[in-house]
Amino acid sequence: MSSSSDSPANTPTFDSNAVSTTDSLSEGRLDSRDGSDEIVPKIEEIELQLLDVKPEPVADDTPISPTEPVRLRRARGRPRIHPPRFPTAASKAAKARSKTGCTTCRKRKKKCDETKPFCLSCQKNNIHCEGYKPVEIWRSGKERAAEARRMSVEVKFELPPLMGGVETDIDRTLLQHFVSRASAVLSLHNDQNTNPFTKILLPMALQHEGLMHSVLCLSASHLCSQAPSQEYEDRQVFHRGKALHLLNQDLQRQKAGEGGTMRYEDSNVAQILLHLLHAICDGNTSGEYRMHMIAARQIALNQKLQNPEFQNLFDEFFYYHWIASEITSLDGTEVPMMENFSLPFQINLETAGLIGVSDGLFGFISKISNLRRKLRTRIDEKIEPVMDYEALLTAHAIDTGLRNWVCPQTPNTPRYTLSMLYRQATWVYLYRTTKKSKPDPYIRSAVDDGIKYINELPAEGWIQSNVLLPLFLMGCAAFEEDQRFEINRAFSGLMAVTGLGNINSAKEVVDQIWHLMDIDDPDSWDWEKIIHQKGWDFLAT
Repeated sequence: MSSSSDSPANTPTFDSNAVSTTDSLSEGRLDSRDGSDEIVPKIEEIELQLLDVKPEPVADDTPISPTEPVRLRRARGRPRIHPPRFPTAASKAAKARSKTGCTTCRKRKKKCDETKPFCLSCQKNNIHCEGYKPVEIWRSGKERAAEARRMSVEVKFELPPLMGGVETDIDRTLLQHFVSRASAVLSLHNDQNTNPFTKILLPMALQHEGLMHSVLCLSASHLCSQAPSQEYEDRQVFHRGKALHLLNQDLQRQKAGEGGTMRYEDSNVAQILLHLLHAICDGNTSGEYRMHMIAARQIALNQKLQNPEFQNLFDEFFYYHWIASEITSLDGTEVPMMENFSLPFQINLETAGLIGVSDGLFGFISKISNLRRKLRTRIDEKIEPVMDYEALLTAHAIDTGLRNWVCPQTPNTPRYTLSMLYRQATWVYLYRTTKKSKPDPYIRSAVDDGIKYINELPAEGWIQSNVLLPLFLMGCAAFEEDQRFEINRAFSGLMAVTGLGNINSAKEVVDQIWHLMDIDDPDSWDWEKIIHQKGWDFLAT
């Protein structure tokens, strides 16, 4: 039998695609045992070289000879246990999208040349360029949270007040109400251009913050009587406190500057007048008006004001309310006047804001009030006769003066009708002072005529604002049921038109007088004492 190495069929052949290098080397060692003289390196040395070096790439079609040594290039650096992985193909680095392009190109997903302020790409394509978003600065989460809290709070800067004292929207409403409504029920002038409160007093308030607070306080009081509101009530309290505080500061400064001699500025006198009117609108029955009345009386008797127009306004309104206060009060202060029952000043009928002072009737009313105090004293002291000779002469002089009085107003006008109503009420006042409190044809006729005058008056605030005083006197003399019905209707209409707070107090006193009349109480003539017993002190004006 021949040897396996002699047979060609048994000669080992190597395919580089089928076996590994290690297998080739193993076969080569077997061949060396069969008599080959070629030296073959040890397998352990080759394996060590394979671990330390990288093989050179060879072509897929070139066979590897088992006897040919493998030539490997030693790699630099520390040997690796595992050979590195090489990418099969070179990958192209991805290019990030730009986020700094204009808004229009970003929406269109087009490349932007980022020309500022508008990119040329949009201009070339005749497209409106929306510009670029603002650059956002990186902030931490804590900073962003703080910014969100700041943005959640609405920032609103209020415009500074144009007029001192008019600070809020409610204040502006109150100012408008004073101009269009409240001032109209304080005077006989229904035109804002002739109304003394808008023509004379309001321009003064624009220059004096304390006076403006007084105006708004009066307006809020009148508005609350018509449409009760907590907001208006709160502003009334606020403006009243500010007005009184500023008034006190002005008076202290003036007193210190004059060396102890007080001289009131026109703006402070206007404040006193408005606080007096505020007590009327508010319906106060605790005598709040009296401290303002005392200060106004001191001014009227001892000082002349700087503005002649305001001097006429102050004189008329002060004397009107001073004399009217004697009808509802036991105050014993007499009003100084001339021998012919006229007051010590003259009021122009065209500019007069009230009825009674300018036409001379309040001189008679003041004399009747003085007579009532004397008769009350004689009754309390039980002096007989109550109507002595001096009282009879005074009553006769007043009656004669009323009969000879000529109305200075133009006939067939609301002012004329109102002036005649005051004349009728003055005579009723005299009758209730000098006659016993019981029904009588004369008093019935006088009250009936007065009711006719009331019904002839237009239901407008500017004329109705002067009706309360004569209506109160007529009501205190209404013995008959049909007269009381008309009086009640007039009170209701007066409250609806003017909204003055003192109307309800006056009506309550009239109701009590009617009760005393019905039980034949002889004291039903003395409503001043009844008001005093109730603990009240108010103005029926």
